[in-house]
Amino acid sequence: MRANAGQLQIGSRLGDPPVQVLEEPRRRVRLPLVQALLDEQRDLSAVERFSQLHQDAIEPLQARYYRDLLPARPPAEGQQYAFEVDLDRCSGCKACVTACHSQNGLDPGETWRSVGLLHGGSAEAPVQKTVTTACHHCLEPGCLKGCPVGAYEKDAATGIVRHLDDQCIGCQYCIFTCPYEVPQLNKDKGIVRKCDMCSDRLAQGEAPACVQACPNQAIAIAVVDAHEVQADAQGDAFLPAAPSPGITLPSTRFKTSQALPRNMLPADFYALRPARQHMPLVLMLVLTQLAVGAFGLERLLPVLLPEAALSQVRVLHGVFTMGLALLALGASTAHLGRPQYAFRAILGIRSSWLSREIATFGGFAALGVAYAGLSLLQAGGLVPATSAWSQAARALGDGAALFGLLGLGSSIMLYSVTGRRFWSFSRTSARFVGSAVVLGLATALLSVLVAVASGPLLEQPVRQLCWLAGNGLALATALKLATEASVLVHLRDRQHGELKRSAVLLSRELARLGIVRFGCALLGGVALPLLFIARLAPGDGAIAWLVMLLSLSLLLAGELLERMTYFAALSSPRMPGGLS
Repeated sequence: MRANAGQLQIGSRLGDPPVQVLEEPRRRVRLPLVQALLDEQRDLSAVERFSQLHQDAIEPLQARYYRDLLPARPPAEGQQYAFEVDLDRCSGCKACVTACHSQNGLDPGETWRSVGLLHGGSAEAPVQKTVTTACHHCLEPGCLKGCPVGAYEKDAATGIVRHLDDQCIGCQYCIFTCPYEVPQLNKDKGIVRKCDMCSDRLAQGEAPACVQACPNQAIAIAVVDAHEVQADAQGDAFLPAAPSPGITLPSTRFKTSQALPRNMLPADFYALRPARQHMPLVLMLVLTQLAVGAFGLERLLPVLLPEAALSQVRVLHGVFTMGLALLALGASTAHLGRPQYAFRAILGIRSSWLSREIATFGGFAALGVAYAGLSLLQAGGLVPATSAWSQAARALGDGAALFGLLGLGSSIMLYSVTGRRFWSFSRTSARFVGSAVVLGLATALLSVLVAVASGPLLEQPVRQLCWLAGNGLALATALKLATEASVLVHLRDRQHGELKRSAVLLSRELARLGIVRFGCALLGGVALPLLFIARLAPGDGAIAWLVMLLSLSLLLAGELLERMTYFAALSSPRMPGGLS
């Protein structure tokens, strides 16, 4: 086949003359689709038109879509902005979560808005609601009151609770004081962060990212009256099984046209998992309580021991306890996301128990170190043992003991004010004071035995002191174990309340930890004191302090395990989850 211009020649066989066929009229050539699209993209007229359209606009072109999601006027006096969530419209699509993540540049795994699930009713009439939640911008925000560095502020005009990232030291105490656990730790930045209702967008009359992204308009911004929020909190009008609104007075409104059944619960209501153990806090609490208890009991030794034996006891006791106290304060900085700014932690002393704890334990350590140093100088003969120096040492010791007791009280209040029932004032006091008494007795007894071990005989006053301290230690240990085990009676509760949830964790996931803890306490705090220390005879000094060293080691290990369960067994009410 050969093609020439204007004709088509076809030959059937080689050698046959070609046959000319008239050519069909030429058809219009069409470009391939890909080529047409490429040519269209090269045309910038659409981009220019779009740019001109926005340049000439008086207000944002999307304003008509989100204007209805904002209140008509800003809050007046006694009012504030609040999220309003329509449970009937929320489909659980998580467009709000994605928009919040994108708008605020959150890291992977960091979320300021979450979506949960509520369900209830009966097999014949089941009810299910998806719930989107974020910061509730409470009237009395626990995060603001608890922060030791003033890293939170509540805007007087809008009521929005903002987090000041540059002030934060990453202590994470606001996560404890917020019953809804809204603040989230960003490990890379070493600070916590939270929702601020896109306040920069609100200032420009634009809805927050989550509000604008919701395809069903399930989230809106409303203006709420503070008195109405307080009245609603009186009747626990919030969400089923959520933390009580009476703690911080959350402003978020959840509305629905349906009557929710009485058995409406979060989908993850019965899901239990141990909480974080916070090892730096475990070390700090146990060691500071040991130091406070030991230092307080040391003030009673002049009543029970002769003056000749006191000087060596004071040196050993002071150096040992203050060394542990300094170790405890150093360990606490490991819990901070930005430990280089730990000096800011006393800025909130007017409202934060964490600031008060740090200030009082700082005073305890300073006075205790001065007392231990002066006692060491007096024992070495570098400072004359005159009445003036003795009075100065006594004043330093009394001051250190006072600051230690104030620090212990601050530690108790620090956790009891969070509103967690497992961390109630009575339970926390029993644990913390019990640790101070048990460890203090063991430490004081060890100091006495080490000080007199070089002597030929244990004199009668020392043996009498050991008898009292050994029996007291066994009694205090037994009482402390009884108070810890008392939470297990809630296993029989019919309602799956907060204390029952903690009891279930202690009897299941944390059972091995508890068994080892009780074993260490019974052996170190009951068996060894009763079998050996309380039955000392002349010449048993060296054996006695070795036994007491083993006893203190077991007790210390047991108290560390107990404090780990103090954090891990916490299971407070949470906002609805179960929609991963």
